[in-house]
Amino acid sequence: MIGTARVKELFVYKGLQKEKLFSGMIRVMEHLEDAPAGQEREELQAVYHQCIGELVDMAGAYGFEGNLWHAYLTYLLVNDENAFSTACEIVGKVEGTINEIARHDFAILQNLYAYDFAEAERALGAHGMEFVRCYKHVNEQSKTFNKRIRDRICSLAVSLAAAQTVDEFTKDMVDFYHEFGVGKLGLHKAFRVEHGEDGVQIVPVKNIAHVHLDDLVGYEIAKQKLIENTEAFVSGRRANNCLLFGDAGTGKSSSIKGILNQYYERGLRIIELYKHQFQDLNDVVAQIKSRNYKFIIYMDDLSFEDFEVEYKYLKAVIEGGLEKKPDNVLIYATSNRRHLVREKFSDKEERHDDLHTSDTVQEKLSLVNRFGVQIYFGAPDKKEYQQIVRELARKNQVHMPEEELLAEAQKWELSHGGRSGRTAQQFIDYLLGKQ
Repeated sequence: MIGTARVKELFVYKGLQKEKLFSGMIRVMEHLEDAPAGQEREELQAVYHQCIGELVDMAGAYGFEGNLWHAYLTYLLVNDENAFSTACEIVGKVEGTINEIARHDFAILQNLYAYDFAEAERALGAHGMEFVRCYKHVNEQSKTFNKRIRDRICSLAVSLAAAQTVDEFTKDMVDFYHEFGVGKLGLHKAFRVEHGEDGVQIVPVKNIAHVHLDDLVGYEIAKQKLIENTEAFVSGRRANNCLLFGDAGTGKSSSIKGILNQYYERGLRIIELYKHQFQDLNDVVAQIKSRNYKFIIYMDDLSFEDFEVEYKYLKAVIEGGLEKKPDNVLIYATSNRRHLVREKFSDKEERHDDLHTSDTVQEKLSLVNRFGVQIYFGAPDKKEYQQIVRELARKNQVHMPEEELLAEAQKWELSHGGRSGRTAQQFIDYLLGKQ
């Protein structure tokens, strides 16, 4: 047996002890050293078998395979945000006392990778490790990670288990942190904001639409403007907040999703924020401003009625507040309204209510002016709509004479809200459903 009690000596990775599965396995290991018998032995058997079941559940959720105990330990390490891991995320290898403290913790954790469960199972009269030592997943599609991250965690688990020295173990962890990052912000693409008892929380969105810009037919000029601004942002150059406006169903939201998928591996992350959450924006920015990623705060279908005043708060946050907006944060919004805030003729006509009517108009226009890049997505004309239908039919392998395809597409758009990319996709989905 190994001195598993040393787990209590963890410093920067002390948070691992709060994990239920981790603490359950450590409990089993520690008590086996005292040769348990009777009821205590039965309780430890139950804990052990429950832990094995949770490892299998984890494999199903995350798509892990191989030695699931090693994969689980590795999963904890790549998610633990601490002084060492976040420093490595930014600069890679670090020197100084924090490096020595991390090496101390890694020496303890390295023992857990080397633990002999065969001996433990004999002492307990239990079994199960034979099922999770060389696990093969049924479906390689992970519900949590993309394939690249999942495979990298699995390969890292193998490397850590094979490390002969603490130096090798430390180097493997440092390389991962610097390449992929650490924690939820490093391992996920998109996030939403929740306000709970613990304050403002940035929560990963696990099911992301795998939309690519090439999937959006047409709008080449609009897409190029969006790409150029985002490319400058991701590359560390100056970039602007971006507003995508225009007709409904023209691909504004899909373009944002495409940008995320195109630039994720270069460190781009997206946080979706709703209008009623604007009061949380400062807290969100405070949590991300020192991380080694580029963040787009995404506001979908952004618009304000005349009686809503949240737009004034948003103006101050985007530009105009005392605190400078971090260089790693931009705001992207989509809207069907060019000026975001509803305008009325009364804004200009009701002079008896406002002596300075131009100020009233400018107050409403000033929000949209804080978006340095404004990109228009208009409804396609007949020729463009037909081209979209042809291209979508080709990509989805819909085989139909072109004349019949376009005739049916025209009937569809007349009864489904007019010509748009969304209408064309719905028409193709309808045809696919009939096959």
